Amino acid sequence: MKEIEVKVLNIDPCSMEKKLITLGAVKVKDEKQINMIFDTKDYYLDRSSNGYARIRVTEDKLRNRQDKIFTLKKNITTDGVRENKEHNMELADDELMVQILIGLGYELKHTGKKHRISYELEGILYEIDIWDNDTYPYPYMEIEVNREEDIDRAVELLGIDRGNITTKSIQQLRKELALDND
Repeated sequence: MKEIEVKVLNIDPCSMEKKLITLGAVKVKDEKQINMIFDTKDYYLDRSSNGYARIRVTEDKLRNRQDKIFTLKKNITTDGVRENKEHNMELADDELMVQILIGLGYELKHTGKKHRISYELEGILYEIDIWDNDTYPYPYMEIEVNREEDIDRAVELLGIDRGNITTKSIQQLRKELALDND
């Protein structure tokens, strides 16, 4: 799966959610997530492709379901947008997958919790993320599109200041705040 996205920093989650609702966006997810990030001791995935392996356990209050997904994510480009290639697999047992990864030489680098509320408007996915303070203390919004040219339309719809747009990963944002000690 290919993912095309940007992050919008310096948002007020409540104001952003009101804007989306006013524009007619439809809430598609209201999730509590646990994200476990894995890499090798020498950060091979991060160094080679600004990527990572992740186990995500999600409780979606809107759809009343739990998902456990293993993802291998590798960055393709950050030129204008962040484009990633994702390989996802549903898990029956997340704890067993942790043991498999450790057995393969991977280490659990970080576990973060976040609340994600997602809206869809005109084929664009807007995801408001609020992490635990140890992971990232500032809310932001991800805008995910199918085509790169839709980013401009997404930004214009909400009147977003382009100075708040970044293609940085959560790991890069954490490093800037010295929240990632490695």
